[in-house]
Amino acid sequence: MNLFEKEALVKQKAEELENASPEAILRYAIETFPNITFACSFGAEDVVLVDMLQKISPSTDVFYLDTDFHFQETYETRDKMIEHYGMKFVQVKPVLTPEEQAAQHGEELWKSDATACCNIRKVEPLTRILSQYEAWITGIRRDQAPTRANAKKVEYDTKFGLIKFNPIAGWTSDDVWNYIRENNVPYNPLHDRNYPSIGCEQCTRQVMPGEDPRAGRWSGQEKTECGLHK
Repeated sequence: MNLFEKEALVKQKAEELENASPEAILRYAIETFPNITFACSFGAEDVVLVDMLQKISPSTDVFYLDTDFHFQETYETRDKMIEHYGMKFVQVKPVLTPEEQAAQHGEELWKSDATACCNIRKVEPLTRILSQYEAWITGIRRDQAPTRANAKKVEYDTKFGLIKFNPIAGWTSDDVWNYIRENNVPYNPLHDRNYPSIGCEQCTRQVMPGEDPRAGRWSGQEKTECGLHK
């Protein structure tokens, strides 16, 4: 399938699947693009999609970007999911270790240049793993941030050159948590401590009452996305 055909298919399917259930979108994605993967951050949205995938297609690859800087609770959530589902996660690491990054770019790069840190520890590893697939699945939701407000259920990801599925783009936070409770899905305990959006430990803080749910990410900086999503 060439680029023109993919873009035409995406536009058509985005309209057809706009009101479809996340499960129906996942089934279509996996049947149409067997060489597909899911990017899991172990946040609330992503554990929901892991649960759905385990019920629909447990053999579908699920990877996570191990930045070396995650909260301990995030790694523990990974381990709980491995035990709960009997599944494996593909670990994707940066080329540079934290020590090598500090030697080449200075200590605490996330303070002096957070975008450069994200590029090294997230964007480059993601680009590398996605080059092996023709489609990927994400847990982004439209109401998470203005940068995600126009996300389609099916898109052509021009940044990485493949089809992108966002099955729960239209869900609210309540939808996510209702699913977690109803299906007994393991989740990151940091969510119970005012961390609605969880990234690396150095760049994530608690969100206070009345703040935007993503206010805890790169607090005090203009940065709102790590570069994984347009």
